[in-house]
Amino acid sequence: MKIKQYRKYVASFLVLIMVLGIFPSLNRAHAEDILNINADGAILIEAETGRVLYSKNPDQVLGIASMTKMMTEYLLLEAVKEGRVKWDQEYAVDEYVYKVSQDYPRLSNVPLRRDGKYSIRELYQAMTIYSANGATIAIAETIAGSEANFVKMMNKKAEELGLQDYKFVNSTGLNNSDLKGFHHTGNLEDENVMSPRATAKLASRLISDFPEILETASTPKMVFREGTDDRIEMENWNWMLPSLVFGYEGVDGLKTGTTDFAGLCFTGTAERNGTRYITVIMNAKDEKGNNTNKKVRFDETRKMFDYAFGNFSKEELFPENYQVKGKKTLPVTKGKEDKVKIQTKEPITMVVKNGEKENYKPELVLDKKKLNDEGELTAPIKKGEKIGTLTIKAKDGQALSFLNEDGQKNIQVDVVAADDVEKANWFVLMMRGIGSFFGNVWGSISSTVKGWF
Repeated sequence: MKIKQYRKYVASFLVLIMVLGIFPSLNRAHAEDILNINADGAILIEAETGRVLYSKNPDQVLGIASMTKMMTEYLLLEAVKEGRVKWDQEYAVDEYVYKVSQDYPRLSNVPLRRDGKYSIRELYQAMTIYSANGATIAIAETIAGSEANFVKMMNKKAEELGLQDYKFVNSTGLNNSDLKGFHHTGNLEDENVMSPRATAKLASRLISDFPEILETASTPKMVFREGTDDRIEMENWNWMLPSLVFGYEGVDGLKTGTTDFAGLCFTGTAERNGTRYITVIMNAKDEKGNNTNKKVRFDETRKMFDYAFGNFSKEELFPENYQVKGKKTLPVTKGKEDKVKIQTKEPITMVVKNGEKENYKPELVLDKKKLNDEGELTAPIKKGEKIGTLTIKAKDGQALSFLNEDGQKNIQVDVVAADDVEKANWFVLMMRGIGSFFGNVWGSISSTVKGWF
């Protein structure tokens, strides 16, 4: 009887092992969705290094709605920086922009007069704060002459920024069917799409290359055309800004988006104590699967921010002048000294989960071009000369996840020579050569003699 029970237990255990082996993705999915984010796609990154702290379907291509405007903002700020567009430059409204801008409140807009002229700065503010679609098209036409040409610029810039999984068909993120018959790219029902990862990459580059975007994106309220009959109060659609209804400490951007196709979307960013996180949520839903209440995209974003700020902190894993155990020096040939100390030029810092600082180890990579076949450096060597690099690896062998393929370089510092090593003069080198020669001869004689006995 006991033998039968033992066999039953063993059989059950083997079945369990087989199930886990056949369906490893179930375990990965459970481990990955630790936040139970209710959305079709999401990602959370630390902005400085691009380290991915959480993701759900990060490479699935989804609708982005008005998060599109981050690309329009990028191209505008780039054009201003290069002097191709000026902030006080005026735009004269054409029929296309007029008709789109008059479609409000169904579409987010500030109404523009057909015979009106507007500065690029006020159009930019309307686009960034209030997601004004007519103003966005006006900016696109200013930069590229037409929205069709601007869409080509958008797709080209996406490629230049290293984005993958994207398609832009207009400058706003609207469905082409909402463009009053003026759509020029794609089919009538087309919309812009990206993956959560690509969207986070775009947001990261926008903030990094043009940090001034946050000054406008963090503006909670502004009046468009103050003191005129066209006056309209613009409240930022990012309701997580600290002074707004779902305020969250540290939030200062970045862009919401909503269409029937894309659902409720939001790219958020927040900074506390010098650490910035970026989140992307796509087609957020409530617990019943509904995506009609705009609050849910902020609820799901809050989960990611709470997880980041509550569980991670920036740590100095290895200090400046750190020397790797067992590799504190390198041999030197033709120098006054026969070795040189090597050390890190700067400290290595990274956001790590609280209590897990000890789970990482250093990895030294020497520059092979600096070494001869015997693994020696050749004098002269200058103090501070780069010898290689030091990066971080997880002790358990698991790869760290980053936004970009070369993200590991973001947690990499130079390893340099700690001292000068001058080249030895000809006499010293000659004597070393003679000594080495006779040393080799004596070694050969000794070996031969030992062989006789």
